[in-house]
Amino acid sequence: MSEYIHKIHNVTVLLYHLVFPEKYRKAVFDEEVEVELKDVCLEIEKRYEVKFLEIGVDKDHVHFLVQSVPTYSVTRLVKRIKSLTAREVFRRCPQVKKKLWGGEFWSDDYFAITVGKHGDENMIGKYVKG
Repeated sequence: MSEYIHKIHNVTVLLYHLVFPEKYRKAVFDEEVEVELKDVCLEIEKRYEVKFLEIGVDKDHVHFLVQSVPTYSVTRLVKRIKSLTAREVFRRCPQVKKKLWGGEFWSDDYFAITVGKHGDENMIGKYVKG
């Protein structure tokens, strides 16, 4: 569940839906890899101002619902999540590195969209127009 994050000069609820495809769209996710990925994400939460609200694993890509703070740009958030998860999944599941011959876990591509906690674009547009 998302929460209001209170800082000295702001209060925010920034939610992102991120989708990361695996390199070469290889289907490397099995139960073990999924468990390790989720475990790594919990460790990231402890070290950074990021909260993983949902993680949905498909055969060749992963959906994340992430809450973060305004000091992290989407690009910075994506790079941090990709680099930390890739390094740890390769370390914990060496069989994955063998399947991905190029030595990279994630594709360079990603999808990102903001998610509203209190309404959609139309509702907020009506409120702003007043």
